[in-house]
Amino acid sequence: MALAREQHQIHACLANGENAAGGFGLTAQTAEEMFGSGVDFITSGNHIFDKRDFKGYLESSDRVIRPANYPPATPGRGSGTFIVEGVTVGVLNVMGRTFMPPVDDPFRCADALVDELRRKTPVIVVDVHAEASSEKVALGRFLDGRVSCVYGTHTHVQTSDEQILPGGTAYVTDVGMTGPTEGVIGMESRAVLDRFLTGISDRFSVEKTGTKQFCAAVVGIDTNTGKAIEIKRIFQRGIA
Repeated sequence: MALAREQHQIHACLANGENAAGGFGLTAQTAEEMFGSGVDFITSGNHIFDKRDFKGYLESSDRVIRPANYPPATPGRGSGTFIVEGVTVGVLNVMGRTFMPPVDDPFRCADALVDELRRKTPVIVVDVHAEASSEKVALGRFLDGRVSCVYGTHTHVQTSDEQILPGGTAYVTDVGMTGPTEGVIGMESRAVLDRFLTGISDRFSVEKTGTKQFCAAVVGIDTNTGKAIEIKRIFQRGIA
């Protein structure tokens, strides 16, 4: 990560870390490892509570958030800010509802929290953790002109639709997965195939053989207006 930051002249690095702990959930140790590698802020999704002992860390951390449209009593918070080189960066995490666990309306939730963040900074980045590409695109259009960037996560497959929307918001439907290239979206193929072929579910394990891939997007933002200047998609395969 440090090399990527230097190569692309990154000022602030955000990462979705919900599957960093062995493919399911996040732990305090893996979160600290991500921060140590050069990540500044971590978003998440529907697997954030897979490791039950992570709740305490999530409650105390100001650099790890979960989807904001979970019920109000859920541990943690759905938005936050951090400062880089004197610039306050706002971050919002919402989860879609199509083919996903039941949560509150992400549109209404994002609408309210973006207003709160805009009172602190014009530079706002939104992670939309969702299955349906149409829901992500719709949220991008909904927030266009009010946030700096909307990027999608969850499907593990990077999309090639990076663009700057008419209102000045950078957008990509799915930023993609960083992890094993072999297997099925990061997991060993055999267990996944068995589920599709027989309907019998076995526990998935992270693919440990073969090469790795690195997926990301670099966004240039005017810190005075919060408008995106450019967005560049990164997809590197064959990493040893």
